[in-house]
This record gives sequence, C-alpha cells and structure tokens, in this order.
Amino acid sequence: MKALKDIEVGDFYFKRKNYKAAVERYKEALYYKDGDAVASFRLAACQKNWEIRPEARKYYEQYLKILPEGPLAKDARASLDRLGKAQ
Repeated sequence: MKALKDIEVGDFYFKRKNYKAAVERYKEALYYKDGDAVASFRLAACQKNWEIRPEARKYYEQYLKILPEGPLAKDARASLDRLGKAQ
C-alpha cells in the first residue's frame, strides 16, 4: 500500500512539474516495492525531464526488463532512443 501511495503523490508532483519532489516519491515507492514497473517508468520520465539522463536510461531499461511488452514499453523504447540521440 505504501508504494501505491508514493506513486500517487509522485504523480501529483510530476503533473505540477516539481520533478525533484516526484523523484523522491518514486524512489520511495521503489524502496517499498522493488521492481515496480510503473514507479520505474515514471521515475525515468521525471529524470529525463529534470535532465538526469543516465539515471533516466537506467529506469527505462528497468521498466522494459519487468514488462518488455507492457503498456508503456513503446514509450520507454522511444524515450531510450531519444536519450541515445541526445548524447
């Protein structure tokens, strides 16, 4: 339950572009539920927007390991491609 609440609060911060606060909540969610696909994807998206590209890559890849054909897999692959081109 704690991980779900952290994701919910992280989403609140993300929508308001408070990426620092969102990152902390998504990391907290992963602390309580290691390997959570949604928290991994959203943490990566936050870090990409906050210009922390190496960390974003790590969490997009983690999402794809957990759910290679998941609902956000296409977005994760596209983001990884964009991150690769930005280097």
